[in-house]
Amino acid sequence: MIKDLLNLSDKNALVTGSSQGIGQAIALALAEFGANVIVHNRSGNEEAQNVANHIRQLGRKSAVIGVDLAEEDAIEKLYTQAAKALGAIDILVINASVQVPDQWQETTPDDFDKQVNANWKSTLLMIQRFSPGMTKRGWGRILTIGSVQELKPHPAMIVYAGTKAAVANMVRNLALQLADKGVTVNNLSPGVIETPRIGEPTPPIPEHISDRMSIPVGSAGQPEDIAGMATLLCSDAGRYVTGQTIFVDGGMSL
Repeated sequence: MIKDLLNLSDKNALVTGSSQGIGQAIALALAEFGANVIVHNRSGNEEAQNVANHIRQLGRKSAVIGVDLAEEDAIEKLYTQAAKALGAIDILVINASVQVPDQWQETTPDDFDKQVNANWKSTLLMIQRFSPGMTKRGWGRILTIGSVQELKPHPAMIVYAGTKAAVANMVRNLALQLADKGVTVNNLSPGVIETPRIGEPTPPIPEHISDRMSIPVGSAGQPEDIAGMATLLCSDAGRYVTGQTIFVDGGMSL
């Protein structure tokens, strides 16, 4: 039965950037379907602790890890603390990212490096560190959270969009190499989702470009719209899906 395939009991998940927004919704959804979930953000602050408490109220185990993924030894810290908190990680959702909006002519080398390191480099290093345990056990789910900007780049986010496109390509590459080991690797790309991030200021978009970035369904999505698909891909219901980028974007990618 489908509900059995969605059952994540006894699975341990780590969701990066899960103290708010899309990451929080995914963490809570995985817990709702039975997973123990580690909540991560840069500081391990009260916001993250509140999400972990919510997960515990659902009857699951949870812990908070505060690690800045831009730090040189961040991935090893993340891995070590996750192992100490829950043990082996079965589900890795890579949601945390850095976005520095700016006109492409004004992009600085520092802003370029900051986004590439946080969004692409750390994703590869995280998969390198966590996937061997999954392949050894013969079961694992790796899910990166991308962006509709992979197909429809935002004019003020040329580097951010580029990092997301790079990760989508990497997902296809790694999925092919891990497919026969019981590990799926997918990329889930949201459109405009109502989270604190979309309230952040960005440079103005020229009208002729703005018209092409409209949302066909007529409204922004909610974090839960992403969490539902994420839960499917992270469960046995998604066992035959790998190497895919799935857009949950109200039609923006059309």
